[in-house]
Amino acid sequence: MSADPSDPEPIPRPRSRFHGRVERDAPCAEPGCSESGEFRAPLEPGNFDGPGAWRWLCLDHVREFNMRYNYFTGMSPDEIQEQQRPTAGWERETRAFATAGADGPPRWADFSDPLEAVSGRFNRAVPQYRRDGRQLSGEERRDLKTLGLEIDADRRALRTRYSELVRRYHPDRNGGDRTHEKLLGEVIAAYQRLKGALAFS
Repeated sequence: MSADPSDPEPIPRPRSRFHGRVERDAPCAEPGCSESGEFRAPLEPGNFDGPGAWRWLCLDHVREFNMRYNYFTGMSPDEIQEQQRPTAGWERETRAFATAGADGPPRWADFSDPLEAVSGRFNRAVPQYRRDGRQLSGEERRDLKTLGLEIDADRRALRTRYSELVRRYHPDRNGGDRTHEKLLGEVIAAYQRLKGALAFS
């Protein structure tokens, strides 16, 4: 069997004693070695996020590889410092977590601080309540967001904000600019629903 690194990755068998071991019949990629190549090692530094070029090594040679490996090889001092930031790599888009049919979590890349992302997901999962105890439906919460209002806004704040947005978006009030007509329609619809809601009665 060929030891070509582009070969499909074999399915690991559960009897492996070492983490990362894949029982396969191909030889170690190290010249002159007759042991089985059961451990994967990158051909180029930094190639751990795959897909990429890999080679298969026996246990002894993968241990040698790991002892020699230096992630920072070839990097300038500035690049090394950048990689050593506490939040290095946070900005990269990563695979989404499973949601099991629920609303998806916020994208991690939308946050500059990991703790903000965690609290952002928690706050999204826990509904906020008005201080006056009046209930808001999901649609009413979305309407408040459309108007840029907090959940504790009262009827006066609702009218004031609606007037501001109409002046901003209506062509008769903003010098004939018609680029915001769709948004204006959303604002009007949101206001009409909210002004009849129990929370604003």
